[in-house]
Parts: sequence; structure tokens; C-alpha cells
Amino acid sequence: MKSFKALSALLSYPSEELIAALPEIEAVLRAEGLLGPRRMQEIARLLRELQQGDLYDLQERYVLLFDRSRSLSLNLFEHVHGESRDRGGAMVDLLETYRAGGFDLVGSELPDHLPVLLEYLSTRPLPEAEALLADASHILVALADRLTRRETAYAGVLSALVTLVVTEPPELPQDLAGMPDDDPEDLAALDAVWEEAQVTFGPDPNAGCPVSRDILARMDAPRVPSPAQ
Repeated sequence: MKSFKALSALLSYPSEELIAALPEIEAVLRAEGLLGPRRMQEIARLLRELQQGDLYDLQERYVLLFDRSRSLSLNLFEHVHGESRDRGGAMVDLLETYRAGGFDLVGSELPDHLPVLLEYLSTRPLPEAEALLADASHILVALADRLTRRETAYAGVLSALVTLVVTEPPELPQDLAGMPDDDPEDLAALDAVWEEAQVTFGPDPNAGCPVSRDILARMDAPRVPSPAQ
């Protein structure tokens, strides 16, 4: 469903292309009706902030939340595997899932980046998409809770995803439940955290930068299946 691609766009780094696409994103979410009125009301808050905010302020706040706050990282395996070898293996498996579905990874994002996963899910039948998303339900619950405590409008997107796949809150693993919220303003503490666990799976030179894709075109453009090897 296109709703997953719309939610993927809302979780992407703010850009002029994203702002221009907001009316279409909202239209897709309302037309498909995947989310209930309460969740749409929460997402409407994010839509308003993106439409009315200064682009540079929006970008700075996004970086503070998702790039400089490890506890809010949108790279899902970061929360369960850290930088262990298990994370590399899990990402290889995820890449194979993408390729089997004819989905080619574009750009520098890692396979476990939540917007990438959501874009892939938009190409799958709804029951399959919900089942795959449910595998990450404990991470989504933790992220939704942390974003809600930060009182950020991005919490609406994570809460919507939780609503789709969670009937009752899962029991979070101890490491995930006990992870303290880091302070993105405490640069020394954040540097220490990232020095302890650096990403080794692959380079991400454009982290925190806009993806050079036309979001309006992406809303309608299907993925081209990978050629058979």
C-alpha cells in the first residue's frame, strides 16, 4: 500500500521535495484509510509543522532527534544488535529479502533504516507487510514511547505503525527497555557513545542529508525488479 511509502517519506530528512509532496502524502493516507482518525490527527500535527516550519530549523531538529540521539536511531538493528557481528548478518538477510521481492536499495541508507523498510513494505501485499513490520514491533514500541516523551510530532508516525501491528504491548528485551534516553545537546556524551560503537557494515556518507530523489515521483513510481542473476 502507498501508505507505507507515505509514512516512509514523513520519516525522511526534511527537504524542499518533501515539503512540496506533503499534500499528496496526506491525500494518500486519507484515501487508503489504513490509519484511524486518532492516528491521522496525530500525523496531521507533523504535516502542519513541516508545512509551516522553516526548512533549516526542521532539518536541525531532525538531526538532533534521529542522527545525534542513538536511542532514537531509525536504523532498527542498532537497537537490538548494536555494532556486533549479528547486526551485519541480520542486514545481509534483510538485503536478501529485499532482492527476493525485486526491491533494489537506492542511495546510501543502510538496509535496516526504517524509511527503507517502509518503502519496501509498500511494494508487498498488506498481510505480508504487516507480518514483516510486526517482527520489529518491540523496537517500534520503544521508539514511539521515546518520541512521545520528547513531545515531538514524529511520535505520531511511530504510534501509527505500532497500531497497525500491535494488539497488546510486547514485553521489551531488557537491553531495549533499559536503554536511557541520550541528550542530543550533550555533545561530549554523544561522542563517547558513538566512539564505543561505530557502524562497520558499510559507509553512509550522506547520513543526515537529503536524499536526491523526487519524492512526488516516488509516490507513484513502482520499483523496477532486479534482473535475474
